Amino acid sequence: MAEPTERPFSPATTAVTAGRPPHEPDQPLNTPLTMASTYVATGDLEYGRYGNPTWAAFEEALGALEGGRCLTFSSGLATVATVLDLVGQGATVVAPRHSYNGTVMQLADLETRGRLTVGLVDVTDTSAVVEACADAALVWLESPTNPALELADIETIARAAHDAGAYVVVDNTFATPLRQRPLTMGADLVVHSATKYLSGHGDTMLGALVTSDDQLYDVLKGRRDMVGAIPGTLESWLALRGLRTLHLRLDRAESNAQALVERLRGHAAVSEVRYPGFGGIVAVVLAGAEAGDRLVRSTYLWVHATSLGGVESTFERRRRWKSEPATIPDGLVRLSVGVEDVDDLWADLSQALDGLA
Repeated sequence: MAEPTERPFSPATTAVTAGRPPHEPDQPLNTPLTMASTYVATGDLEYGRYGNPTWAAFEEALGALEGGRCLTFSSGLATVATVLDLVGQGATVVAPRHSYNGTVMQLADLETRGRLTVGLVDVTDTSAVVEACADAALVWLESPTNPALELADIETIARAAHDAGAYVVVDNTFATPLRQRPLTMGADLVVHSATKYLSGHGDTMLGALVTSDDQLYDVLKGRRDMVGAIPGTLESWLALRGLRTLHLRLDRAESNAQALVERLRGHAAVSEVRYPGFGGIVAVVLAGAEAGDRLVRSTYLWVHATSLGGVESTFERRRRWKSEPATIPDGLVRLSVGVEDVDDLWADLSQALDGLA
């Protein structure tokens, strides 16, 4: 076999090639499922809670894309809980007021129980976030935020947080490492709901984190080993298979989203379109809750569902969840644009919007 070139691979090539078995005779092209809870003693694995070759392949691939070392978990929220466990008793966590609902709920629960103090901020107000960092032990960021699609100045906030001695975590689920690599922008940790874009087919639940800090990695792996929030082997295999086509799926979803944004901005039923300029997530603000609910009941191609990042187009009115912040408009509908033909998507969406105008 020829030696690899010194030229670094592009992210698209890395997504396809990282985490594969060596190119040797009779080796499989894909890492196989290793269904094992117990291993022969005195090796590196010992027990199924400590590691698995199938997890390791996904971790190698995502770590290469993000630029660090990866750990996988049973879900995105298991990842969030493990990271929040780093925060000392009574310490302060700064987070966006429009973070992923599950993250906000975990923070609220921990604050209610006296475990920590939470400072919710508008991430678009960089000076206010920088000021809030002064007392923080952990600064949690999303960019874009879910579902408001706001952008944060990650580099400026990370510098301020580090000056205050705080860790910086960025939820990179929406952007993916193909559009943004927070570790290169000053973040200490990147987290993902790998259920979404990374796996991309709505058939698995998985969480992941990536860090370039070896000491932090060891602490977090120790927490995973002890608590047992480990990923399933099949889930890891499915996520890795999905990751292989991330660049293709994201490019198509983004192209579709950009085309739909232009058309949505001209529709009489839409009072506001929110789009960060990249990725496949769009939000539209309609006249109110009734209009949003009517929209999601009036399509045949778009699916009313709460998850996102799959090959299929889904949408939902976010304030149907009582835990969604009151600062999210009642009529905001989050659209996860899939990879279908864009004209088919628009025909379905526009006929539903026409019924509201």
